[in-house]
Amino acid sequence: MVKIKQKPCGMYMTNCYIAEVDGKEFIIDPGIDADKWVKQNVKNPVAILNTHGHFDHVWSNAELKEFYNIPIYTPKDDVFMLQNDPFSQNTPPSKTDVEVVGDEEFEIDGVKIKYLFFPGHTPGCSAILIEDMLFSGDFVFKDSIGRVDFPFSDAQDMKKSIEKFLKIQENYKIYPGHGESTTVWREQNTLPNWLNYI
Repeated sequence: MVKIKQKPCGMYMTNCYIAEVDGKEFIIDPGIDADKWVKQNVKNPVAILNTHGHFDHVWSNAELKEFYNIPIYTPKDDVFMLQNDPFSQNTPPSKTDVEVVGDEEFEIDGVKIKYLFFPGHTPGCSAILIEDMLFSGDFVFKDSIGRVDFPFSDAQDMKKSIEKFLKIQENYKIYPGHGESTTVWREQNTLPNWLNYI
């Protein structure tokens, strides 16, 4: 069973999550000022998991990696954002330890983590599956999807990602990068409409 703590952080109210499985904690998308909250709420962190490379999701990467001496997992195609600050936000640079390629599964301290590759919002945009909970980053929100008008976004990739998402059969609970939680089946009802607007 996964225990979840959630905190909207920074001016963009980016959800940072702490997902605990068997006493091991995964820090997901530590954004702006997330480090303070994380330090107050973790006991045994084992990894930092990035859904994608946007600054409001990775801002506290370096601080937490150094403080806890734990690895950072980031989709390979977004790693450049962690070093180059492409949006000129003075984002603290961080170094990825594990570059995630496509749909890749890991076992971290005995806990299975699976990345699901949904590019479009960013080149490496992914969701992270832990048991029956899907941390969707900025790919899918409740009643919405991630924007595709940013630098490095790709509308055609987003369409393919939506089509891939529509094939998921399990009704995972979704914890997005912004806003409220939802479910796979709920979003599958509305996502086909977005294919016409992208």
